[in-house]
Amino acid sequence: MKQERDMDMNKSVNQNHMSFLSTIVLVSTFGGLLFGYDTGVINGALPYMSDDFKLTSFTEGLITSVLLLGAAIGAIFGGRLSDGIGRRKNILFLSILFFVSTIGCTLSPNVIGMVIFRFLLGMAVGGASVAVPTFIAEMSPSERRGRMVTRNELMIVGGQLLAFVFNAILGNMMEGVGVWRYMLAIAAVPAIFLFFGMVKVPESPRWLVKKGRNEEALSVLRKIRTEEQAQAELKEIETTVAAESGLNEASFKDIAVPWMRRIIFLGIAISFVTQATGVNSIMYYGTEILRQAGFGTSAALIGNIANGVISVLATIVGIWLLGKVGRRPMMLTGLTGTTLTLLLIGILSFTVKSSEILPYVMLILTVTFLAFMQGAIGPVLWVSLSEIFPLRLRGFGMGISVFFLWMTNFVIGLLFPIMLDKMGLSSTFLMFAGIGCISIFLMAKLLPETKGRTLEEIEVSFRTYYDGTTNKNIGSNSAETQIK
Repeated sequence: MKQERDMDMNKSVNQNHMSFLSTIVLVSTFGGLLFGYDTGVINGALPYMSDDFKLTSFTEGLITSVLLLGAAIGAIFGGRLSDGIGRRKNILFLSILFFVSTIGCTLSPNVIGMVIFRFLLGMAVGGASVAVPTFIAEMSPSERRGRMVTRNELMIVGGQLLAFVFNAILGNMMEGVGVWRYMLAIAAVPAIFLFFGMVKVPESPRWLVKKGRNEEALSVLRKIRTEEQAQAELKEIETTVAAESGLNEASFKDIAVPWMRRIIFLGIAISFVTQATGVNSIMYYGTEILRQAGFGTSAALIGNIANGVISVLATIVGIWLLGKVGRRPMMLTGLTGTTLTLLLIGILSFTVKSSEILPYVMLILTVTFLAFMQGAIGPVLWVSLSEIFPLRLRGFGMGISVFFLWMTNFVIGLLFPIMLDKMGLSSTFLMFAGIGCISIFLMAKLLPETKGRTLEEIEVSFRTYYDGTTNKNIGSNSAETQIK
């Protein structure tokens, strides 16, 4: 009887730990929700904003892409700030920036005001794209880390779906001058939830140990692990931090260290290939793509909801798959699927041009593209970036990688409407298909498997493997793929 009572008590304690950890993850991922809403809302707001501000294809691209330029800069400073003041305080600061810049965008009187506040909003988005997955990865146990980090991806696509839904509702109910302001203003609400939620959330135990606050770190671990797990994990973190104690703060000088340089290059490659699929040309300009294919504005807004729905459903499947399948096969499968779909979009938009079925063909293909993107590539992107960097390099490395992610995004966001205008649908998407082929090759060569390993084990494995003057390819199907 006593043994049964002890088992029930342990089970109850474990459930309490997991419940608190789930609350921490939920609160922090409101940053992901804001990320998704603010990047997705422009999709429906742009046609109405274009009428009010008399936008050209260049100014459309500028207003859309300036957020991405801000995000690139925000990712760099966000990573450094996260290392300096802590993950929690950084996210608190970002929630304030989200709120202020959202109100600024909503009230902007002209293109210049919109560009300025969209840039500031982008800095918040970029900072959140670094801070939130890093925070979640450092709070999560290794066996659940993949699924927990990808909850942020679910919130991102959930935010985009909410943006598409509100765009469709407001666009069909309030057609006229200024409707886009209501679309943008809604983002202020989750910013408020993020701020007040993060006030009650503890700091990352790994960051606390890095700052010499080991007792506080143990106190946090006891809230989200059993006593035995907390003690063991604290020792593991302390060992890793001690090994780095004689080293200076991470900086660009670390690129001179071969094993660190290779990890940073891997992070940049992951960031580039996931965005070079052209996914955000669909997420930002999906309404415009469907309009060019033949839908009216109201119908395009409603049809675009399908993109948001499939993104959410595919991400849920992707989270489930991360617990069953490795990061590497998911990435390669996703890239193959998106590349083939882009090829079909390019071919069919030319061969069935001016046909009545073209709008529906485009909608089916964009939905298929997003199923591969959000179900396989998206989850692996944020999990891999949160896993591959050593503790000392994590904020800095994430910042550099996500900077390149957003710069890739910025270039695509700026040029896409111009490409549509000058090249047409077919040539534009055929070009993305060509880039997809290059991306498959890069990931087949470079992407390792990190599933089921603690962050400290991954760091030791990378350091051991890369420190030698080996020319072996860790992306192959040999044992090096496991970074052993």
